[in-house]
Amino acid sequence: MTKSAPPVPLSRNRDYTLLWAGQACAEVGFSASMIAFPLLVLALTGSAAASGLVLAADAVAQLVAGLPAGALVDRWNRKLVMLVCEAVQAAALASLVAVVLWEVATIPHLVAVAAVLGTCRALFEPAEDASLPSLVPDSQLATAIAMNSARSSVGQLAGTALGGVLFAVARWVPFLLDLVTHVIAFVALAFVRLPRRAAATGAPPDLRREIAEGLRWVWRHPEIRVTAACALSLNLFFSAYYLIVIVLADRRDIPAAQIGIMAAMLGVGGVAGSLLAPYLHRTLSPYLSIVGVFWALTALAPIALVVDNGYLMGLLFAGMALLAPTANTTITTHQLLLTPDPLRGRLSGVMNVVVGAAGALGPALGGLLVEAVTADHAVLLCAAGMAGVTVFVTANRTLRHYPSKKGTPE
Repeated sequence: MTKSAPPVPLSRNRDYTLLWAGQACAEVGFSASMIAFPLLVLALTGSAAASGLVLAADAVAQLVAGLPAGALVDRWNRKLVMLVCEAVQAAALASLVAVVLWEVATIPHLVAVAAVLGTCRALFEPAEDASLPSLVPDSQLATAIAMNSARSSVGQLAGTALGGVLFAVARWVPFLLDLVTHVIAFVALAFVRLPRRAAATGAPPDLRREIAEGLRWVWRHPEIRVTAACALSLNLFFSAYYLIVIVLADRRDIPAAQIGIMAAMLGVGGVAGSLLAPYLHRTLSPYLSIVGVFWALTALAPIALVVDNGYLMGLLFAGMALLAPTANTTITTHQLLLTPDPLRGRLSGVMNVVVGAAGALGPALGGLLVEAVTADHAVLLCAAGMAGVTVFVTANRTLRHYPSKKGTPE
């Protein structure tokens, strides 16, 4: 009896490498645009509210499109969805480069472009997530997820730095970078060989029914339902905490340059954590992988009260980000292996909406807390919120028995 050949290492997996490299470029361009958008609006209008409106358009578009996008990704050709998203984003950015270059940019145009970008990401992310198990073997899925997380962190770090520098060269240059990176991503994706999926059978397409089916799938599986609730709660408090600590640093007269480095260290921690995640995922039990990040955040959060140096606060942020990729790798790997292929887009859509809602509400909560109480007390309130979630996670029976192997789809 002949033994099957071991799987090809990810570094030699042609299709995964093409997808990863193309999206790494796109992540850099996206982060450059996201830092350039508010700078451009401020240069045009001087209005912080208008800057917030443009960024909110991107976030709201992702939230509104999230659930329908997951259902559509499960219905349509996923590679074609990703290609169209890249092409549409490139076209939207080309229009933005043109109006900024010709000095005829308007706020409605910027809002429209931001909404288009947000909608395309709402479609692209579930399509990529759902396609990943078709590109890599099950044994390498956790490593692939961790590498995708590292890709996002590196892209955020590099793109944020480049966006500010390129905006100083000319207002349209960061958006040109984003345009070029999406063209590169489109070309790379065009050469990815994604296995053809079986044609859908049964009842005629009904978007509302398909969305409801995805929601029922999430609700019927306690480990997915509980981890979604935990992700929502923890991201809500951490997003609020992040804003509060930035305000706290400013009120302690920490220099702006140190605050910038402090924020960047969150990405450094994410990159380091993503590189450690495959090893920790294999070494730790799923329960410890998930609970560990909650306890780390709970233990580290109050330290901001006694640190008055931007570099030390940066190390604090790096430490808080270190274990998150391991928990994300453990949770996402199990969810993708548990979920049948025809439902994977909807699973990703639901989870993206959960995380996106927390990311949108968290800064608002942080702002309200800073207005209502002192920054020090706001830090304590967020730390208490994290502690409450941590106690729930630690005691939760579902998480204590979190599966360590592939589940059987129902």
